[in-house]
This record gives sequence, structure tokens and C-alpha cells, in this order.
Amino acid sequence: MRYIEPELLERVNTWLTPAFDEKTQTHIKDLIASNPTELKESFYKDLEFGTGGMRGVMGMGTNRINKYTLGRNTQGICNYLHTVFPGVKHKVAIAFDCRHNSKTLAKVVADVFSANGVQVFLFEDLRPTPELSFALKHLNCHCGIVLTASHNPPEYNGYKVYWQDGGQLVPPQDAEIIKEISNLDYAEIKFEANEENITYIGKEVDDVFIEASIKNGSFESATEAKEDFNIVFTSLHGTSITIFPETLKRAGYNNVHIVEDQREPNGDFPTVKSPNPEEPEALKMALELAEKKNADIVIGTDPDADRLGVAVRDLDGKMILLNGNQTMVMMTDFLLKQWKKENKLKGKEFVATTIVSTPMVDILAKAYNTDCKIVLTGFKWIAKLIKDFPNLDYIGGGEESFGYMVGDFVRDKDANTASLLAIEIAAQAKAKGSSFYKELINLYVEHGLYKEHLISLTKKGIEGAQEIKQMMIDARNNPLEEINGEKVVLIEDYQSSIAKNLQSHEETTIDVPKSNVLIYYTENGTKIALRPSGTEPKIKFYISVNTELENASEFKTKEQELDAKMEAIIKDLKLN
Repeated sequence: MRYIEPELLERVNTWLTPAFDEKTQTHIKDLIASNPTELKESFYKDLEFGTGGMRGVMGMGTNRINKYTLGRNTQGICNYLHTVFPGVKHKVAIAFDCRHNSKTLAKVVADVFSANGVQVFLFEDLRPTPELSFALKHLNCHCGIVLTASHNPPEYNGYKVYWQDGGQLVPPQDAEIIKEISNLDYAEIKFEANEENITYIGKEVDDVFIEASIKNGSFESATEAKEDFNIVFTSLHGTSITIFPETLKRAGYNNVHIVEDQREPNGDFPTVKSPNPEEPEALKMALELAEKKNADIVIGTDPDADRLGVAVRDLDGKMILLNGNQTMVMMTDFLLKQWKKENKLKGKEFVATTIVSTPMVDILAKAYNTDCKIVLTGFKWIAKLIKDFPNLDYIGGGEESFGYMVGDFVRDKDANTASLLAIEIAAQAKAKGSSFYKELINLYVEHGLYKEHLISLTKKGIEGAQEIKQMMIDARNNPLEEINGEKVVLIEDYQSSIAKNLQSHEETTIDVPKSNVLIYYTENGTKIALRPSGTEPKIKFYISVNTELENASEFKTKEQELDAKMEAIIKDLKLN
């Protein structure tokens, strides 16, 4: 037998005990004999919860998604439910996406809950992640689980945990549940289902979810405006096909063209390199259909339908993909305008965004005398704000990674409602002789032209994780003093919770939970943030630049100036 480090061997040997089935044991013995590299990757650590739950490659081992790692998670949650909600019948909702093994793994999770006396509401087939958040609250459940890896590659799957309020796990529940899971032996998992505790759900929840989406994302555009508006939609082989076409129909939008080659849910995502609406390539087929149909807008959603890509026609009539910051700015302004029109802005409302998103959201909120709360990356933190500030009304909020949450009926980013809202904005603009893009430029004239860009560096495996760790260490040990000729005036380190003003040398405390994020601000308003991804083997660099825009006619020139500045920054940071 090849040499295996003692600590790794101890972890591997656990999976060769009777708690694991014969197929699993045989697979691991094969790895020991013939693939030590894969063996180490599979067992060198436990799969961890990140910003979007637990995601990983499917396979056998502690660092993989499989029935045992998810069974252990579920058993730990069962134990925790019995501790924090004693003497009641616990209820849980479970959903799953289009990925390989999602349906099978969802049933495994349901079995473990049912074996522990928990009443399970299991969706009969794949559904969008935001519908799980909605169903959890609608059915008065204690928690919810979604089997999804969002837009990760096909070999991935994942496990997202939601709590009573419909939001994802946040402190202190997350640490308490992780501790409960860590103390469990695999032999303690109850896999034998009690089918009497499992109820299948479907259309009855779909109907109320769709009606709630329309209530929150549609604002009574004139019928003729809706009839005149031309939409292309792609689900990118994902779950939104189960909900969004019907949502559009009930909202009064009938001029809809679906990308047929991407309609069928498929965990291989055969027509795209990556089912990620952030990437223009993912929407290539939709953009081609938009030209054939002379569409006004293109909507594409990721596999679990919590994020959306939006393409609209620019000043030259060309379809272009907007970034998440641009759609977030437009949605936030539209909602604020709507609330103001309805006399609902009373000084007790707020919008929300994240530390790596565009600063323009905060500027918009100030223009409406409304509070803007800025939190860590991840919609679990935006959802937590609603719990933390029960006396304030939440309007809407988003982050740069193409997600938006309209109102609090769903406590996570929701492509169904956000897509409807984007269409509503564009339809109203067209009806008055304008367009989504022209209205965006008008916002830039009023509040300043902001432009953002994201660079993600992929670093896979053990070596990649170490490289990312070292890059963050180096950034902290050798902080930048200048970026592209601009002096750095402020550095925020969310790991140490310290913001340091490099001019006054004053240090202040950052009042948010600790996170591995570093943000630089320059004298001219440039903002550079870097952080390791919480869901992918990547380190991300977020760049934001801005300038004044006196009138719409200067837009193209000013945008080109910001593009050139962005390129110079990327070159200066050696990111190209």
C-alpha cells in the first residue's frame, strides 16, 4: 500500500467501517490502491459551509458531496432542532435543482429528517431556490434545505440551509449547527425513512408563490405597454422553466420567446460552457434569438433561479448584457420611486447592498432620504437585516453577483420576482418613449457615472486553496499605497475589523462580522476589493471607478474614459 499520512489514513479508515455501504468502501479501496492524489483531495478536510451554503464536487469522502456528508449534516440539524424547539412537531421543507443526483440526494435528506420524527414537505420535482425560502415561511416550517450548486460546473452539488424566517443560516445558528454536526459519528445517522412523515408538494405552493411574485414585482403597467413589450427568456437548462413563463403569463406579458434548446432541465448544461448569467457566452443563444425576434429585453437565469442576467438595447440599438450593479441600481431606484409615489417613505425604510457592490446604491438611497445598510457578501446577511431591524420596512436590495431581493416575502435573492421587476421597468420606459438603458444613463447624470468590473482567478484543489490563502496574507502584509497613480487613503480589513485612514492614521472599528475581505479606497474614489469566494475555488477582485456625467450626450466618451482607467488599474495590479 502507498504511504498515506497518519491523519489522512485515520479519516479514510473511518469510511471503511460498517457504517458505510459496500460500494463506498470498494471505491475508497480503489482510490487507496490507484489514485492517491484523488484520495487526498477527497479526505484532507471536511466540506465547509461558505457564503452560499455547502458546495463541492460529488464523490466519496469527507470533502465531497455524497449521501454520508449530507446525511451527517441533516442528522446534526435534527439534533439541533430537538434542542432549540423542544416538545413540538418539527417541520422542514426540501427542494432541489436540475443537477445530477439532486433528486436522489434530496430524498436521502428527507429520509433522515423523517427517521428523526420531523415532518417533511418535499417538492415533487425540481423547483427554484427562492421558492423554497417562500415555501418554508408559507408552511410555517422550522427550517428548509435546497440541494443545489447554483452556477458551479456540472460535477458540483450543494446543500443550503434556511431557518425559520426563510433566510439562510447566520450566527449564532450556523456555528451551533456546525458544532453539532462535527460531534457526530457517521454511524449515528438515521437513514431509514418513515414515509408517513413525508408529504410531497408542488402546484399548490407554485400558485401562491407566483401570485406573491406578481404582487411584489409588478406595478400595473398599462395593458398596451405589456402587449407591445417583446421578451426573450432562457432558463439555461435550469429550474426557472417551472415557474417564470407562468409568472409572465399571469402578469400580462404574452409576447415571450423561450430559447427552446435550453428549455429542458439538464445537469450537464450541454449548450453552455458555464450556466452563469454573469458571462455573456451563457446568453449567446438568447441574444441571437433576440435579434431574430427584435426583442426589447433578454432574461437569463442560473440553474437554481436565484440570479438573473439582463440584456437590453443600448443607444445604438445593440443588445448588451448589463452587469449586476447596473440592474441593482435600476431596480433600487424604481422601487424607491414607487414607494415615494405611494407616500410610503416615512423615514423608517431601508435598502440594502454588500461591501463589494457599487457605492451608487448608497448614493441613491441618500437622494430619497432613505437608509442604506451595507453588509457582507451573501444574501443571508441582507435577510438578517430584516430580523435585526423589525421596526424598519425593507424595500429591496442586491449584490453585484446578479442577485436581487424584492420585498421580504422571500428571504433570499429571487430571479423570478427580480426578472419580472426588470421587465416592468423596461416596459414602462418603452411606453413613455425611453428605454431601460436610457433611464440608466439618466441616473448616471443625476448621481454620477459608476462603472464596475470583476476579475476572478480560479485556483483549484489543495494547492489552489493554499495559493489563495497566501495571496490574502501577502495583501495584508504589503498593503498597497498607490493604485494606478492614485494614493490609497483608506484600507478596510474585515478580518481584523479595522479601517485605517492612511492620511490621518486614525483607525476605526468595522461593525460587521469578521470576513476575509480587504478593500482599498483611493483619493479619487476608486474602490478595489479582494476576497476568496465562499462557494468556488476562486479569489475575486472587485474594481469600481466613477466620474461626473453632466449630460447624457457625454455618456459614451465618459464611459470610454472609465474603461481605459479600469484597464490601467488591472495592468497595474498585474491581473491581466
